[in-house]
Amino acid sequence: MEIRMGLAERRSAERFKNEDYPGWKSRIDEAAGFEVPIEVDWQELAVPDYADSYAEYFPQVYFQPLVDALGAIGADDMGKEALRAGVSKIIVRNTGEYFSPSGITFTDGVLTFDHKSDTNTHHTEERTKHILATLEAAL
Repeated sequence: MEIRMGLAERRSAERFKNEDYPGWKSRIDEAAGFEVPIEVDWQELAVPDYADSYAEYFPQVYFQPLVDALGAIGADDMGKEALRAGVSKIIVRNTGEYFSPSGITFTDGVLTFDHKSDTNTHHTEERTKHILATLEAAL
């Protein structure tokens, strides 16, 4: 089922992608200690009726947990090397199926972060802990 974005959602997602995301991408790369390939499905993230909240929700749901978890792992050279050797890509998406950390998986070097962008937005620490535990167990 494809949900079509309205003009407000498309504008807000595009604004975040062009204005806010580059800063988050830099923070993620710095935390990991290397330039991490990231695929963001902006159309999936941009849920209807929340265009005014993307600037708040996207960082809370996706990008701050990534920065915090990668930063915790990459706090020393051993962690940075483990990330560089083990993480080949991060996929950020919203299939509409997950509203908890159960949508965060790590398989064959790909960290998939699948979470509703408008649900449990304030559970940033819970998502961070799950990313951290998932990666540490596999790296």
